[in-house]
Amino acid sequence: MNQTLDVMELKQRFAEAGQAQVFRFWEELSKEERARLLDRARQIDLVEVDRLVKAHVNQTVKEQNSFEGLEPAPYIPFPQHGGDAAEWARARQAGEEALSAGRVAAFTVAGGQGTRLGYDGPKGTYPVTPVTKKPLFQVFAEKIARSAERAGAPIHWFIMTSEINHAATVEAFEEAGYFGLKEEEVHFFPQGLVPAVDSEGKILLSDKDLIAMTPDGHGGSLRALVRSGATAKMTELGVDCISYFQVDNPLVQCLDPLFIGFHLLGNSELSSKMVPKAYPSEKVGHFCLRNGQHEVIEYSDLPVEKQEETLEDGSLRFVAGSVAIHVFSRSFVERLGGGDGELPFHRADKKIPFVNADGEVEKPETPNGIKFEMFVFDALPMAKNPVIIEGDRTQDFSPVKNAEGIDSPQSCAEDQIRMFTGWLSDAGVELDRDESGLPGITFEISPAFACDRADFLTRWAKLDEKPDIVEGTVIGG
Repeated sequence: MNQTLDVMELKQRFAEAGQAQVFRFWEELSKEERARLLDRARQIDLVEVDRLVKAHVNQTVKEQNSFEGLEPAPYIPFPQHGGDAAEWARARQAGEEALSAGRVAAFTVAGGQGTRLGYDGPKGTYPVTPVTKKPLFQVFAEKIARSAERAGAPIHWFIMTSEINHAATVEAFEEAGYFGLKEEEVHFFPQGLVPAVDSEGKILLSDKDLIAMTPDGHGGSLRALVRSGATAKMTELGVDCISYFQVDNPLVQCLDPLFIGFHLLGNSELSSKMVPKAYPSEKVGHFCLRNGQHEVIEYSDLPVEKQEETLEDGSLRFVAGSVAIHVFSRSFVERLGGGDGELPFHRADKKIPFVNADGEVEKPETPNGIKFEMFVFDALPMAKNPVIIEGDRTQDFSPVKNAEGIDSPQSCAEDQIRMFTGWLSDAGVELDRDESGLPGITFEISPAFACDRADFLTRWAKLDEKPDIVEGTVIGG
């Protein structure tokens, strides 16, 4: 009886919200199909859907598009580029102390599949290293383990999956023995979902018993951290800094003591790394100041003349590119993710398969539906004391996004080899290189041996017998 009332009440709530079509095929459904529909319907926040429809379908919210008075955001440059060497030294010490005190957790956004790479599976399981073909997850796991070894303290790793890859991701970790990490120090939780709607704001069905749901964007990671209980776990562990990075970038320094130190010394709620743009139209966001507030403006939104604007010396004026590497204060995430000042949603028009009124599945050739997503960089204007520091592209950024060309497995493997070759050069070992810095051999330095340049130089100097660097060499196993 109570279950019947629950169903009746649920259907009534959807009807009152103008979304009765969700139960259009109810009488045709089997017991199992009804249970599936009900399970999803109970997860939907109808108040939020109504707010999103009013704002982004009925267009009561207008995206800000005035670029008058827009300025490049200031950032802390490397000492070799004019920064204060003593300040960088203080930052490293502060970051190392925070890591040793167990105050920092790693956080990876890993909801994507390897579809664009022609790979069937979670992107984090895609092989990326030049010789041993370690998957992305293993690269990060070894960096985290090495960072914990250096710090002399455990470092917990939080991983946001998605509905489509959660089970496969957990299974991959289990089969790999958590890539050498302790199971209790790795925490998984899925990304949030929101319903897709049509041009009239009606929730779409992808099948008679399935509501069309879409991920809420990388900005949704903040409320997922809160709703999953991850931030509560962090509080229990004494973690107050969250090192955020995305799963497709194996070069990233997962736990950079310099970056963490600047975040803490600046009493910042959100810190970011920039890398100088490689060319004016590079597809990265731009760190800017608008009306005195820090923000990231996407390449697709910033006018071309702004992207190409130069200074007197010919360098780009809007040079600071955003590469999705951040440090968040846990309390800031709790504030945003808990609903107080939540990130704004954005509209995206997409081709969404749906069930029509006759119960037939249609696969549109043009955008027919609207999905809603949040962007993590929208947190920047909401943060107190935002800090932006210069990053080194060669040490921190070479994503795997495309099957071929720029940001492909090949370009990423070559960038890894260039980075390793640079480390060896700094240690006094020179290899013949072409104009791009690429040597004529393929070799690899394991993250288990060294998680960054400074770590490598220290460990290499302590080796009694140093290996020959030849084709196929792997330093550190």
